[in-house]
Order: sequence, then C-alpha cells, then structure tokens
Amino acid sequence: MPTTGGNDERTGSPRDSGDESEDEREILEESPCGRWQKRRVKVTQRDVPGIDVAYLAMDMEEGREVVWNEVQFSARRDFKAQEDKIQVVFDNLIQLEHPNIVKFYKYWTDTKSDRDKPRVIFITEYMSSGSLKQFLKKIKKDKRNIQEKSWRRWCTQILSALSYLHSCDPPIIHGNLTTDTVFIQHNGLIKIGSVAPDAINNHVKTYTEEQRNMHYIAPEYGDGNVSVAADIYAFGICALEMAVLEIQGNGDSRHISRQAILTAVNQVDDIAQKNFLKRCLDDVQSRPTARDLLLHPVLFEVHSLKLLAAHSFAKNESFLQEHLSDKEQNKVQKDDVIATIKLQGQAEEVQWRVAQVPALELEKFLEEVRNGIHPLTAFAMKRSYPVKIRPQSPETQESVKSATPEPIDMENRKITMMQCDIKQGKEGEETQTNLHLELLLRLDDTMNRHLSCEITAEESPRVLANELVQYGFISDFDKDRVAGIIEEKVNIVVQSVVPAIAT
Repeated sequence: MPTTGGNDERTGSPRDSGDESEDEREILEESPCGRWQKRRVKVTQRDVPGIDVAYLAMDMEEGREVVWNEVQFSARRDFKAQEDKIQVVFDNLIQLEHPNIVKFYKYWTDTKSDRDKPRVIFITEYMSSGSLKQFLKKIKKDKRNIQEKSWRRWCTQILSALSYLHSCDPPIIHGNLTTDTVFIQHNGLIKIGSVAPDAINNHVKTYTEEQRNMHYIAPEYGDGNVSVAADIYAFGICALEMAVLEIQGNGDSRHISRQAILTAVNQVDDIAQKNFLKRCLDDVQSRPTARDLLLHPVLFEVHSLKLLAAHSFAKNESFLQEHLSDKEQNKVQKDDVIATIKLQGQAEEVQWRVAQVPALELEKFLEEVRNGIHPLTAFAMKRSYPVKIRPQSPETQESVKSATPEPIDMENRKITMMQCDIKQGKEGEETQTNLHLELLLRLDDTMNRHLSCEITAEESPRVLANELVQYGFISDFDKDRVAGIIEEKVNIVVQSVVPAIAT
C-alpha cells in the first residue's frame, strides 16, 4: 500500500496541537492477534485503486509505525465469490521481499463484525518520506534539474523491483506504478508501493479511475489483454517525468495526451536516454522486459569489485559474525598490508595497509548496499521459491499412522556457502572412531541451516550426504560437494588422532 506520512499526509481533528497528540494515541481498533493497533490518524491515499481508507497504526512487537489499510466490498456476495482468490493473492504478497518494494506484513478478513459490508484489512510498511512526484515538483520549483547520475540510480532501483515481481511464478503485475506510488528517502533509496491486487480492484466500493493518472495506463488496457509489459509502459512515463520534471497537460483538463508524451520525449537531449524512453513506450509486442532495460547502455555498467565485495559481505554478514571467533576478528592489525599494486614503469610496489582504509566511508557504502540503493543488475535474478509454511497443529484427535512412510519435501534450494567442523569424541570414548559433525549451510535464499550429529570415522561420507538429501536437508545437486567436504574434514581429524595414539 503505497502511502507516505509527511506533514501533508496525516489528517486529524482540527484542534490544538495538544488535543491532536492525544487523539493520535487513541486506539480505534486492534488486530485479532493483538499485534497491530489502529490509531485515529488517517493516511491520505496516493491514488491507490481499491483502498477505501488507511490509518496510521503501531506494530506492538517491533515498536514501529505501520499503515492499516481497509478495503470494503460493495456486497457480501461479491466477497464470497472472491474470498478464495483474495486469500491466494494476499498470501503471495506477504512473501514478497525486496529492498525496493514497500513491505506487506499481514492481512485478515472481517466478516463477523456489525458492519453491513465485509472488509479486508492489511498492514504495510509506513513510508515517512515523500513521493517522487512531490520531490520532482520541489526540484522544478527551485529551478533545478535532475542529474543524469541520479536519474540512472532511480531507474535502476525501480527496474530492480519490477524485475523481481515479473520473475515470480506466476509473474506479478504491479498495475499501479506512478510517481505518486514511488517513494524516495533522504539517502536516495527508492521504494515502489506494494501491489494493488485485481481481486480487490474490481469489487470494492471506491474503485474509480483518476483522469489525471490515465497517461500511466498502457494502451493495451483497453483490450483487456494486460501483461507485465503494462508495468514497463508505466515505468517509461515515470522515467520520462524524472527526466523532464513534468509532462505538460492539455489546458485546464490536466489530461495528458499521447502527443504530449511524445513531445516531452523529444525534449530529452541525450540520444541514449531518448532511445531508452522510446523503447519503454513502444507497442506491447516490441516493449522490452525490465531485465532488458537494466542491460540498456544508458543504465548498464560493469560492477566494480568494491560493489561486488560489499554485496557478498552484506549477504553473509550475519553468518560471518556468528561463526568468526574473536581471535580471528582481532587478528588484523593497522599496519598489516592488505593489497599491493604493481604499477607499470615503477620498480617498487605500492602497498595498501589496513590503516589507510576509509572505515567511515566504507561503512556508509555498506549501509547503502544493505538498504538496496546499489542493486546488482548485471546478473540474472534467481527465481524466488515459495515460502514453506509450517502447518498448524490439528485440533482433532490424531489418526493412527500407517506403516507407509510419509513423503518428505525434497530441498530444491542450492548451497551458496558451507562450513564443516568435525571434532573428536568426548574424553573416555574411542576418539579415533567417534566424531561429532557440524554443518553450517547458507542456501540461495539467504536461509542458514545448522546440522549436527554423531558419526564414526568408518561411515561413508557419500552415504551421509545421500541421507541428507533423502530427509530434505540438502538438494541432490549439492550432495557431492557436501560428501567431499565431510570426507576431507574426517581425514584431517583421523590423521591428527593416529600419531597422538601412537605416542
């Protein structure tokens, strides 16, 4: 739910400031689980189809502000007809996880209250920053222009989010991308508002078409044959507005025609930028994908080693901090040489020491990478796997289990990092045969898996790896790698034990 919360976004009672503060703290409603508390502060909508009203709310577990969105169906029969579809759509939206997409936290339905019409309530991330449209208006008012570097960075972040949505299975169409639903934070981070599902748009009380935003809608909408290409068209309009600050409408009607859009495109001086915009606004059959646009010459650049290293560090940061000992962390000294540079024509090497590293600058850069300001776009995105939800405990009496073993979900995620540690058995045991195995795995969706068991030196590593596959702990693709690292570590431990016993 793309909403913001600047001073012009909150609406309340026209009283003095003291009364307003007291009203803001008043709890109007609470979620069934008690985690989300709806306050008396309305959050003005940014032309989001289907959202009747939104309030500021408090997440009592995390202690942060969120947005409480309400959708009221026009009739109970409409809701019943769409209930299953709504549940599937919202379950998928909750699983979306991308740094450039407003987070969708929770939803529930309200059909048992005293209200005449059923509601769907969902909780989304609260954006305290302003919209991109507000920012562009401010830039124009100050008679400034958007730097090409900023334009490229914004486009890259928006396309990174769209590429993520469109790579889902099935692809997710945003369907409501405008400069009103794109938000920019003080550090340059761009976030697009969460998706407005069609299952809601077509059946709610307040669904209307905003004439002033019709120019974002792709021409193929009239034929009813809408695909992810419609998001690319809407993005093209956003990118054009970022380049020229404003597309001039036709007189007082504020309607922006196709001719006005083409005129604005021709105002762009840079040839590569103009070609980029024209491709976004092309016919639906010729329109490129978000992935194609990320590789367009106006945006594409070979990632620096610094950026690749920062992403690798951010991805594995918790894993490294958790399993790197204090001794290892304190091993680096300020005078240690971390790199040498051999320049052509110079006999001596240039040495780069730890003390020369700009720590504050690197920490700032790492924080930007963590937040999603510098996404990696030169590599194909990995397809997201659906989140496996643990089934609820049965309320009825358990049935007698049959002799046939229950099927186990096979793991299809690949291992991106693994660490194996094998220790000798406890004192008093036959240490040359009894071993304690620990495996630390990082899967390609950033999930960590910690496995441990007791083994003997005589056990086959390949048999152990096959068992891990059978029980759904690792994928069949990784079993040879896992068997190899187990065999290597077992041999090291056994070789160190045998000389000790001989003495």
